[in-house]
Amino acid sequence: MAITSANQLELLQTAEAVAREKMIDPSLVVEAMEESLARAAKSRYGAEMDIRVAIDRKTGRATFTRVRTVVEDEDLENYQSELTVEQARQYMENPQVGDTLVEEVPPVELGRIAAQSAKQVILQKVREAERDRQYEEFQDRKGTIINGVVKREEYGNVIVDVGRGEGILRRNEKIGRESYRPNDRVRCFIKDVRRETRGPQIFLSRTAPEFMAELFKMEVPEIYDGIIEIKAVARDPGSRAKIAVVSYDNSIDPVGACVGMRGSRVQAVVNELQGEKIDIIPWNEDVPTFLVNALQPAEVSKVVLDEEAERIEVVVPDEQLSLAIGRRGQNVRLASQLTGLDIDIMTESDESARRQKEFEERTQLFVNTLDVDEFFAQLLVAEGFTNLEEVAYVELDELLVIDGVDEDTAQELQARARDFLEAQAKAAIEKARELGAEDSLFDFEGLTPQMIQALAEDGVKTLEDFATCADWELAGGWTTENGERVKDDGLLEPFDMSLEEAQSMIMTARIALGWVDPAELAAEEDAAAGEENAEEAEA
Repeated sequence: MAITSANQLELLQTAEAVAREKMIDPSLVVEAMEESLARAAKSRYGAEMDIRVAIDRKTGRATFTRVRTVVEDEDLENYQSELTVEQARQYMENPQVGDTLVEEVPPVELGRIAAQSAKQVILQKVREAERDRQYEEFQDRKGTIINGVVKREEYGNVIVDVGRGEGILRRNEKIGRESYRPNDRVRCFIKDVRRETRGPQIFLSRTAPEFMAELFKMEVPEIYDGIIEIKAVARDPGSRAKIAVVSYDNSIDPVGACVGMRGSRVQAVVNELQGEKIDIIPWNEDVPTFLVNALQPAEVSKVVLDEEAERIEVVVPDEQLSLAIGRRGQNVRLASQLTGLDIDIMTESDESARRQKEFEERTQLFVNTLDVDEFFAQLLVAEGFTNLEEVAYVELDELLVIDGVDEDTAQELQARARDFLEAQAKAAIEKARELGAEDSLFDFEGLTPQMIQALAEDGVKTLEDFATCADWELAGGWTTENGERVKDDGLLEPFDMSLEEAQSMIMTARIALGWVDPAELAAEEDAAAGEENAEEAEA
């Protein structure tokens, strides 16, 4: 095949035909032709040469050029594609390093082998372009629902024809024991799209919470229009689900809109999900209120929220316990997923027993430490006193409200509490000293003798040791192991130290030791605050 003798327009016609067939840009096909012709020309003129080919997009004429780059004398390595400044003066005026010399060379005749090679290059480029187009197309559709046709099933995984590509619906992404036959139509959620050498891999799902959210968006116009927003979804695929919705129009009931006339809207979603029962719940920014809604149909007597631990205690009537927990813990598990909190459910009798135990423990504490009788200790607990510090350092007026307590009695109570606390502190100091705690810890503001003793018992004996601790090592925290949240006890957690307090104390220690520059720290905090404000403004 000779480029010079062939009908040059055939190149463009071929490129357009291939581009139409594969639905890609014709210029990509022309670029592939240029590369294949350049490769053939290099085999003719020499692989060391930098031969380039340009095909005119209008006439189809192919121009072959040889390109040489001007380099420094000492950098000259390839005489075929480089030349020195001195050599370049023969062809150019005032040549500079980095300039290129372009010379046209005669077109090459493509032999059989070269033509076959050119064809392979073009096919490879076309395949790559087709894969890129598929990837971009499905990447844009990631997070949406797609309709497909089942092609085959392999080891429980379903291969789905989704138009210009194939998707895979894995066994664990199917609802219950769904089975499909070839040519069955299936509706799936595009969970992920990955670029791989053999083409884009499209991962489908029917169990993802987002699949249910997208189905409701299709069935409920108010969600599609943004009047109603789906705030959270929790699913036990094929069995039960909870979906939290909120309306931004006071005249529209979000739950009623999602249910539809005679349940038509929610029933359409239920049918698609193989009969999955759906609880539609009104979302509320007040977490306890939202949780009470999420635990429907069970009734809730009381909610106690621990925001720091991201845990919540729910008290229900004794007869409502099984309903609140649900079959195999399903109801409470879905409510936990919906709210993002760990939920502890207890009955009213359990909570009453726990409160009675706490009452007795605090009563005994005051009996043992303040040398008062049980009745008087119970009065203190009933007034809300939980520890000796509160008794020792509270305003005198708060003790005087207790029946039978005059000013002299209140002062005596405080004196006894302070004496006991001072004795505890002295004993803690002596114990910490025995364990090797150094003055740097005792001089550090914010650490009590009892805290220093607890640190020393765990090997933290100097300010340097303290500064190397992580915040969760001091205040405690939660980690997830095998899908379950596990409590990590902190060294200073018994002293009610929060993560924020631990972070502040550790950073103060590092600044005192000269490990951290306060000016740099302030600049980082300002930058972080600026980024946060910018993100809020964008939102």
